[in-house]
Amino acid sequence: MAESSKSPNLQFELRVEKMIYGGDGLGHHEGHTVFVPFVLRDELVSVEPLERHKKFIRGRLARVITASPNRITPPCPYFGVCGGCHYQHIPYELQLEYKAAILRETLSRLGRIVWDGPIVSHPSPAYGYRNRAQWKIALTNGQLAIGYYQAGSRKLCAVNECPISSPILVSALQALSTLLAARKLPDTLLEAEAFANDADARLFLNLSFDKFEASPEKIAQMLRSELPAMESLLLHDRKADRLELQGPGHISYRAGGHDYRVGHLSFFQVNRFLANDLAAIVLGEARGRLALDLFAGVGLFTVPLAHRFDRVIGVESNAAAVRNLEANLQASGAASPAARASEVETFLARWRERPDFVVLDPPRSGVPPQALTQLAKLAPGAIAYLSCDPATLARDLAVLVGSQEKPGPYHISDVHLVDTFPQTYHMEALVRLSRRE
Repeated sequence: MAESSKSPNLQFELRVEKMIYGGDGLGHHEGHTVFVPFVLRDELVSVEPLERHKKFIRGRLARVITASPNRITPPCPYFGVCGGCHYQHIPYELQLEYKAAILRETLSRLGRIVWDGPIVSHPSPAYGYRNRAQWKIALTNGQLAIGYYQAGSRKLCAVNECPISSPILVSALQALSTLLAARKLPDTLLEAEAFANDADARLFLNLSFDKFEASPEKIAQMLRSELPAMESLLLHDRKADRLELQGPGHISYRAGGHDYRVGHLSFFQVNRFLANDLAAIVLGEARGRLALDLFAGVGLFTVPLAHRFDRVIGVESNAAAVRNLEANLQASGAASPAARASEVETFLARWRERPDFVVLDPPRSGVPPQALTQLAKLAPGAIAYLSCDPATLARDLAVLVGSQEKPGPYHISDVHLVDTFPQTYHMEALVRLSRRE
């Protein structure tokens, strides 16, 4: 295990060589690789070391000595303190350029996959795009406050605005802040989460408490008076491990011409501008006899697949998401869709029929190795892999694509950067794979 130590406050100058995944800029100083946030490529900066390891240093940006001509003023007053955004000092077009370069480099470095073709960017409006937000609540100066964690810490950065969130989410943030300041919510409240519909007109709330003794009905009534757009409320008592639901338990979200039921504990794409086009981007022209949607969630891809293929199976392990998936498929009017409540590797271990097309949309951890092996044996004609982590994407593609020295069963048809998270280092990458002849 690498040793680290708190370094004396000795600043040093650094030329930023490139941007890397995670939001930092990278440079070198006296034989150490240095990581520092809130910089741009080619800037000369003064760095205060925070941690010294044997081979690398993590530092804080103390001063910009020679600024990049591209540097801009962040619109958010909390930028640099709040840990939610990393790129507000970078013009949006340059953010896309950085992300494409990071994606290409990560595929090469971690997966030994040399992709010389274009990376097609699908941009988003740079602000107001989030339809989901998660906030922390903590005592700040003797008063309950709401916000996000500060960058690199578990200390609260109290906020009353958030430029990347949709207008109705900002309204919810401000309503909760007002109620907390007036002590109208239990002081055991720890977290709040809000999800807004496609019209940014209705939302649901998840509130998590260390414990609560207040009446759920009274809490719901108070919140509805301050936030009339709230359609459903889920309260979680952590100590008792108890859930209390006030409302229908879901809201309706329209995307790509289809209506989706999204429940309190289900995942859905967080970018309200790209959610409408994401299925078209991922599925392309795919049509045929049999398609599998693995890690299907509530069916964002399963539903449109059911209108393109003779048979479609959506596989999802989250019980809440499966209920939404089943309801969405039933409401879709498609001929023969099916939902399977299963881990993907368990499903693939029993499945024998070769699919024409497979969608992979795994969590950040990627596809389990056993599932990749089983998928390669099934030999689908084409695979669309949508990833939110380029490192695990590179690892998984190395199994399916192989290397130049030892090619795998698939080759890359095209690569896309779907920028669902502007102002942050996060990205979605879509890689389409075709089976080698």
